[in-house]
Amino acid sequence: MLAAIEDFTGIGAYPGGSTSRQELPLAVIDVAGYVADMKDHVTEHGFHVHDERHFLETYSLRQVWEVDLHPDSACEGPVDLHLALEVDPRVLLSFEDAVLALPDDDFPSDEFYFPLTFTWALPPLQSGPDLLVVATELAGLGGPELPLEVSAIDSFPSVTDASERSLTVVARQQVSLVRVLRGEEQHCSTLDRCLTVSQYLLDHADGWA
Repeated sequence: MLAAIEDFTGIGAYPGGSTSRQELPLAVIDVAGYVADMKDHVTEHGFHVHDERHFLETYSLRQVWEVDLHPDSACEGPVDLHLALEVDPRVLLSFEDAVLALPDDDFPSDEFYFPLTFTWALPPLQSGPDLLVVATELAGLGGPELPLEVSAIDSFPSVTDASERSLTVVARQQVSLVRVLRGEEQHCSTLDRCLTVSQYLLDHADGWA
């Protein structure tokens, strides 16, 4: 089962030289390859990849791929962008069953998705921003294609210190497995908007610090 999920040859490719879906011994999409392609793709949209992690739950076989990004112009901070792709094995296997039940030139309906989450984080801020103002301005930048959730935590390093505000911005997207199989799931518009959000936070971070 683990090999069926992790050992792939390429997105939409048939491993081992198979010419028919019914002959496939492994999963029909390459999740690891998709993440690798996304890492390459984000660099084309103004980001620099700093780190990558892959977690696997040995009991449920649920997987999470995490990638840490920064805008090219701000690799030293203070804005961190964290990308996380969650892989539910039940969704993956259901999608595989749907693909194998169809002729080679057909694709299943577009109803199989993996959650993709973008999370921006700033260090504790001495002059914490007004969350309503930030949420309103970011809503205009993200638009309906990239809904953004803004939250903050106020902490006190000690009882005599002023509060510090940690700001977090989250955007939740979905990865279509059908589009991955077709080689069409690239998220270009989303990544452009993510860079715009990152630049907004960078432009205001000094005033909030």
